[in-house]
Amino acid sequence: MTKPGQSLRRSRNNRIIAGVIGALADYFGLDPTLSRVIYVLISIFSAAFPGILIYILLWILIPSED
Repeated sequence: MTKPGQSLRRSRNNRIIAGVIGALADYFGLDPTLSRVIYVLISIFSAAFPGILIYILLWILIPSED
């Protein structure tokens, strides 16, 4: 889980496109690769889950690491 005082920031080191899934994985203490695979599978197999739109929204809302 998260460390006390840790904020959600897009990762500079653990990024493929914008660092959104890497940041979420770091924040929740999950494996980034597994998180990406799960996100992509949910996005593909769920018509009610607009994965690309949510990714872009998170890209805009989550600030980048310094």
